[in-house]
Amino acid sequence: MDIEAFYQQNEARRESAEFEFGDEWRDASENTYRLSWVEATGELYLMIGPEASVSEDIFGDFIVADEAVSGLTVVVVATVATLGAVEDRLQGWEDAMLEENSLNWLYERFRE
Repeated sequence: MDIEAFYQQNEARRESAEFEFGDEWRDASENTYRLSWVEATGELYLMIGPEASVSEDIFGDFIVADEAVSGLTVVVVATVATLGAVEDRLQGWEDAMLEENSLNWLYERFRE
């Protein structure tokens, strides 16, 4: 589902604090994901979006195009009650995230 539909399904998500656990998670096709945890619902989710378009203006400044909300896809990985429990299960994520096909590492941590 897209990110807007994700928030519309449960307004508590929109109002909640979120904690990020990196934005360089990769699948076997080298797509890049961001991992976040929503405090109010306990949902740990991955978000993938279209590649941002980067251009340079006449002054040499870089301009990054805004991503369309409809292009941001969300997948809930797990529901975890507390931030501490998420942190425990994700110990070592900073290094694991940078490995090839790091989503496998992530899924192994939350397979039930």
